[in-house]
Amino acid sequence: MTKRKIEITDVILRDAHQSLIATRMRTEDMLPACDKLDKAGYWSLECWGGATFDACVRFLKEDPWERLRQLRKALPNTRLQMLLRGQNLLGYRHYADDVVEAFCQKAADNGIDVFRIFDALNDVRNLETSIKAVKKAGKHAQGTLCYTVSPVHGTDMFLKQAKEMADMGVDSIAIKDMAGLLTPTATHDLVSALKKELSLPVFLHSHYTSGMATMCQWAALDAGVDHIDTALSAFAGGTSHPPTESVVAALRDEGYQVDLDLELLDDLTNHFREVRKKYHQFESEYNGVDTAVLLSQVPGGMMSNLANQLKEQGALDKIRDVFAEIPRVREDLGYPPLVTPTSQIVGTQAVINVLSGKRYENITNEVKKYLQGWYGAAPGEVNTDLQKRAVGNEELIDERPANLLKREFHTLKDQIGDLAESEEDVLTFAMFPDQARQFLEQRKEGTLKPEPLEPKPTAGSTGAISTEFKVTVHGETFDIHVTGVSPKGEDERRFYMTVDGVPEEISMESTGDYDRDGGGGSSKRGKASKEGHVTTSMPGNIVDVLVNEGDSVEAGKPVLIIEAMKMETEVKAPISGKVIEVCINKGDRVTPSEVLMEIEPA
Repeated sequence: MTKRKIEITDVILRDAHQSLIATRMRTEDMLPACDKLDKAGYWSLECWGGATFDACVRFLKEDPWERLRQLRKALPNTRLQMLLRGQNLLGYRHYADDVVEAFCQKAADNGIDVFRIFDALNDVRNLETSIKAVKKAGKHAQGTLCYTVSPVHGTDMFLKQAKEMADMGVDSIAIKDMAGLLTPTATHDLVSALKKELSLPVFLHSHYTSGMATMCQWAALDAGVDHIDTALSAFAGGTSHPPTESVVAALRDEGYQVDLDLELLDDLTNHFREVRKKYHQFESEYNGVDTAVLLSQVPGGMMSNLANQLKEQGALDKIRDVFAEIPRVREDLGYPPLVTPTSQIVGTQAVINVLSGKRYENITNEVKKYLQGWYGAAPGEVNTDLQKRAVGNEELIDERPANLLKREFHTLKDQIGDLAESEEDVLTFAMFPDQARQFLEQRKEGTLKPEPLEPKPTAGSTGAISTEFKVTVHGETFDIHVTGVSPKGEDERRFYMTVDGVPEEISMESTGDYDRDGGGGSSKRGKASKEGHVTTSMPGNIVDVLVNEGDSVEAGKPVLIIEAMKMETEVKAPISGKVIEVCINKGDRVTPSEVLMEIEPA
């Protein structure tokens, strides 16, 4: 007996490589596969949004809009799909409505057909503007449920949200299981409820991290799901998605109608299998099935990126401690789903808590904004003591955050000036101001250069370097400890080291030339050893210095802002007193445990 037709969306061009190789796949490796992808018979191909926009500008030095235009031209017969963070768009803050409207229109104009729209807190107020903008552009607006497990989440809550999105005019409902937390029973219950209460197509997007995604797809099929997401097997499994070929073969054997050509799929996966080898340096050891996700709830994309970020901090050995801390931070914040940007907000705070050895000694600006209400309403009750500590006497926000934002598109246009050659460039600047300015300057100068790709280690080589050793110079022995080794991006590496306990930073160009201090001045700073020494627990960049020499400061008041792991954190005065020395400037690169500032006790 022939059963109903099941549509497939493949995430090979976006979420698959975001999950497994930190979003590093270049357009040049996508285009050769597009002819066969276009003929394969997919309902849609997810190819844009999520972290791809950021990665294009920050690491690959590609114009993300040009990528979209090239893919649109190369895939004329297939719907192109993107992941959109509602009022956050593709950045890490809420944007004014005029920017959201402009972005949706330009994305549609450049080739996007299907917009999967979600809010990290499942606060439907943050979906309002983007849904309207997508519908105005004549495209498919897909309302999304960010699935998570907590004492406050359940089928009733998700069904209520789905009904509210249906009232807003969405064309379909997607269940986004970013961490692979769905169980077959939970999937069946949720899909059944959605199909019973709504007359909209239901899509299922589930990561394979816990090993249950394929079982959940089968439970969803039994409950009436219409569409499922898969990834070509070259980039499937682990923190990615179920393999397209296996799912198609199983569906056909069960009698479902599926319009996909298995021979073409085999050719495509052979292509991407070779492509994956090119990006071996971005592979994470956490790419396999990891049932610990059932406790930490860390989603696939977050897991591989967190591993890379901890590697940069020289603290990859503490990743399990971070995974244990994430649920505790999440509880303090009222159980937000772990999806961008809340995954970064929770994850970064957890890293800071672990590396500093004291919970919430430093609170990121994003956690403060979250607790104040700038991201929307938390799903559950937040830790009121933490909220009071972070927000202080400032007012809490209980309305749609974007109501408080003034129109900003023209202001952004003025700020970037002649570097922007189009409205798309202005929108890129809106998403990532610092990285976009650098990108547009380099484009104008003709100096754009993507981060280098490492050759695979030769036989007999581990590809690793020693992290602890002794060096003897003229009879004097120094203890050397490399605390972090990783690609910084573009054309250089940074090595964070301690020499007899004193932090050092060495910048090594890809040519092999090196410069002690790396331009950041770290070799001029000593190791923090006194109560009045202001320091940081992780490498980062100085965003702002809030005090001057001679100023009086109070213990616990912010004295500088550091950016690490894409999040800003205020560093506070350890004691009350007078600032007698400031060792850093805005823009400096700093390393852990070095003296950034000295305060003389009052």
